Amino acid sequence: MATDVLRETEDRMKKAEEAVSRELSGIRTGKANPALLDPVKVDYYGAPTPLRQLANVAAPEPRLIVVQPFDKRAIGEIEKAIHKSSLGLNPSNGGNLIRIPIPPLTEERRRELTKVVRKMGEGGKVAVRNIRRDANDKLKKLEKDGDITKDDSDKQIAKVQTLTDKYIQDIDKMIERKEKEVMEV
Repeated sequence: MATDVLRETEDRMKKAEEAVSRELSGIRTGKANPALLDPVKVDYYGAPTPLRQLANVAAPEPRLIVVQPFDKRAIGEIEKAIHKSSLGLNPSNGGNLIRIPIPPLTEERRRELTKVVRKMGEGGKVAVRNIRRDANDKLKKLEKDGDITKDDSDKQIAKVQTLTDKYIQDIDKMIERKEKEVMEV
């Protein structure tokens, strides 16, 4: 029973870490990254469709993203969706594909983005701590119900704390890497 709690806790913490990683990949840096367009939804025949389902997205150069639609008739809608997104990008339609130059970030915008990165990271760490609290509550309940001994409960709680420390440290490293990436000129 206690090992099930530990396994479930680790799975949930891993998912929280992956969520932070996904969020951070959507933060714009000075370099072109196809993941930047992941949140973009295109109105395709009346249905909001993720851009990746409608087109090939690539970054052939450090400051350029190229979007090549599978259906050439959707190119106008894709261009509109990128314009409307809050990414602040200026796509140019080349007939068969869309070129999106990535402008360099200003110093002020870099500082704002590092604050956003820290906030995302802090959200992930709070999620990990909440998962720890839930696991500890479950372990204490198992002990109270007589399913595990006090010693087993203490050992498992220590293991949960070790997991918590590991995942918080991993999230801190991700934040640090992303901040360096954002501040890089």
